[in-house]
Amino acid sequence: MNTESRNIVLLDGGMGQELRKRSSQPASPLWSAQVMLDEPHLVVDAHRDFIAAGAQVIKLNNYSATPIRLERDGSAAMFEPLHAAALNAARQAREESGREVRIAGCLPPLVASYHADSVPDDGVCQRDYRRLVKQQTEGVDLFLCETMSLIREARAATIAAVEAERPVWVAFTVDDRDGTRLRSGERLSEAANEVASIGAERIVVNCSVPEAVTTAMYELATLDVPFGGYANGFTSVAPLQPGGTVDALMSRSDLDPAGYAEHALEWVRLGATVIGGCCEVGPAHIAELARRLTDDDYRLVAY
Repeated sequence: MNTESRNIVLLDGGMGQELRKRSSQPASPLWSAQVMLDEPHLVVDAHRDFIAAGAQVIKLNNYSATPIRLERDGSAAMFEPLHAAALNAARQAREESGREVRIAGCLPPLVASYHADSVPDDGVCQRDYRRLVKQQTEGVDLFLCETMSLIREARAATIAAVEAERPVWVAFTVDDRDGTRLRSGERLSEAANEVASIGAERIVVNCSVPEAVTTAMYELATLDVPFGGYANGFTSVAPLQPGGTVDALMSRSDLDPAGYAEHALEWVRLGATVIGGCCEVGPAHIAELARRLTDDDYRLVAY
């Protein structure tokens, strides 16, 4: 195995669920953004804990702060303050940690996770992703288009991010029963090739059950692009509807840090060079991944 293939980018875990566990406030349709307003110190603390666990890249805590979601669940006027707060929290955590981690800007689904039928038309997608990119560009090292369930949604986010001249990684969410397909039913391989052709440097699969991510790794390993995965720890995401809260979801009991690490290390054995965690994956999981990877002589890198 060559030296480069021993380099693994270790991402952080799921900020939204981690903040819900730490927060004293009830669940909100704005998820982690509401915590940022009510208890901003928790965001800094969570970022810092993920860095201490070994994460080399932390994701901006703006997942639910899209124009459409804010207009539906809060106020459009919250858009700029929430992004400023998210950028400040990530920078503060990095500075306090004393480590040279990278900050990834987040381009999430504009309306709802997992629901390809909720994606707006192409004009709205392009307009809103450009707004998100403009708000984040000066404070991030790269962009991560997250939880993309539909090819045209991913295309719009990728185009907006590439225009900012930052590295762009795209993370697709796949069918929990068939990791070769997006939740839209489209082929993962087709989606990966589409975004790679317009500038995405890495293709990742996220917020799907670990078993589906493993299937997806086999699919991505046949393509000529660096790839990886970070799974969620839910039994199913089916109960979560647009505008709903995470109270509707249940956690699996078999994905403690050791259990999750077994899945993630299989992705590495299949060729993944980016791993981390999504919803329900906390600092203890990332610490276990860091330990297992370094014990196996992998080198944790930020890019």
